[in-house]
Amino acid sequence: MNNNDNGNAEKITALYCRLSVDDRELGGDPDMESNSIKNQKTILEDYCNKHGITNYMFFADDGVSGTTFNRPDFLRMERMIEAGEISTVIVKDLSRFGREQVEMGRLTQVVYPSLGVTFISLQENVNSRTGAGMEMMPFYNIFNEWYASQTSQKIRQVWKTKSEHGERVSSTVAFGYKRSDTDPKQWVIDEPAAEVVRRIYALCLGGKGPMQIAKLLQREKVLVPTAYYDSIGRKHSSPTPADIYGWDSSTVVHILSNRQYTGCAVNFITTTVSYKVHKTVYNPEEKQQIIPDMQEAIIPEDQWLRVQELRENRIRPTATGRTSLFSGKVFCADCGAKLHFCAAKSLTRNQEFYRCANYKDGRGPCKIHFIRNVVLERLVLEAISDFVDFVRGYEPVFLYLLAKKHDVLRQMEHRKLVQLTESGEKRINDLDRLISGLYSDFKLGYLSEERYKKLMLQYENEQQELTEKVCSAKEQLASAEQKAIDLRLLLKTVRELTDVKELTPTLVNSLIERIEVHNNDKYDGHCHVKVDIYFTVVGMMSIPDENEIRAMIEEIKNMPKSIKLVS
Repeated sequence: MNNNDNGNAEKITALYCRLSVDDRELGGDPDMESNSIKNQKTILEDYCNKHGITNYMFFADDGVSGTTFNRPDFLRMERMIEAGEISTVIVKDLSRFGREQVEMGRLTQVVYPSLGVTFISLQENVNSRTGAGMEMMPFYNIFNEWYASQTSQKIRQVWKTKSEHGERVSSTVAFGYKRSDTDPKQWVIDEPAAEVVRRIYALCLGGKGPMQIAKLLQREKVLVPTAYYDSIGRKHSSPTPADIYGWDSSTVVHILSNRQYTGCAVNFITTTVSYKVHKTVYNPEEKQQIIPDMQEAIIPEDQWLRVQELRENRIRPTATGRTSLFSGKVFCADCGAKLHFCAAKSLTRNQEFYRCANYKDGRGPCKIHFIRNVVLERLVLEAISDFVDFVRGYEPVFLYLLAKKHDVLRQMEHRKLVQLTESGEKRINDLDRLISGLYSDFKLGYLSEERYKKLMLQYENEQQELTEKVCSAKEQLASAEQKAIDLRLLLKTVRELTDVKELTPTLVNSLIERIEVHNNDKYDGHCHVKVDIYFTVVGMMSIPDENEIRAMIEEIKNMPKSIKLVS
């Protein structure tokens, strides 16, 4: 057959090729080599030469699944078909055209015939112009879709096996790391990029938001990740932007939320809806797998967790562009609402103030709770200065007070919670199997309906009760772990301080958890405002006087050596 056979000499014969990522991953598939783009092109070109077809054009999608038709070159071919520029479409085999039976049938049996386009598949001897092989094509399409489903399951099983053996599933290396020269599976720190990551975290702790960080990096002419990879000759799949310094806030957010900077691997962060629907969705945390100590950490875990807390209470600038050191941390002592930071061009810095969000100019359910920002800064500075002096001078006394104040979980109580969680989860799984077996026994007639209902109710009640207990135990364990991490960060910050002369965003974000402002109280001819300052982990704390400190030091000396203030 040549182009003149069907009266379409001036039109193009489209030679379509496709190879998916899954085809590459299943390297043991004997068809993998024959399905390469290069070999598909050779086979299709040989066919054209044998049949005298000269006016042909290649269309190729490399690394795209056949279960979707949203492929760049395929869509380009479709646009040319609709424009009447293509008369024939030839593929090596039907699976290269696609693996989704419904759309395959619609295109080859409805759309192409109505547009006068001939469809040819070489391997199955399908030719829509002559009718050859058309009666079998629906069965080929069903088999090809089934193969796609099976391939997807194989790939997922490979991932599962890797994760069960403590291996990383994702092939993408986070910015700040690179593959080891001796072991490609191992990540090592890429110092120039890691320094950018550390700076981003430091800026976030310093009170900067993602957009502010992005603009600052752009002004400092820091290369975006893809541009950095280009500069060192490292391959990557993402396009490099025209502005190589044009950081995007979403890139900053991704870096700030990536837990792998703490040295762990995180498997199954995302998944797809199905093997047909390739939309990426994020897995909930309980479905993700965290493998610790997979590589050297760039960001300490306590710092990473603190950044996540700050991100949950994001600071948004006012219309003037000004923000307060305490934005997102100041609350009304009466109604619990946030206090809004109020700044305007008509106000000087000394006039900027906070007021309750529920005040609403006197029309809301709460009173104003007014306090000037400079007054709040002075109060917090004094509180932090006194607190730091106390902790630096009497750290054992501070830890002793903290243990008494919060009734920290003892090691025995911690072990009980761990045992309850493990045994509870095992019993819940056992109950699932019992319930499944119970239903089978009922259907087979081994159990009467009355007995079946009674046992089913018993098992379901036990399972529900256990689920609630396990959830409660997990929450207590997570809370205890978070307190320990916050305490380490607090002590680290305090130990590094020499003299607190001014407030900085990093200092406030590391030490202050919450500030509550009471309503104004007027007496003695002055307006007084009570402010409660809650330190991270510690909460509100009264600094003991010298006599109290001496008494507690004696108590600590007399404590049994087996008791630890910090576990």
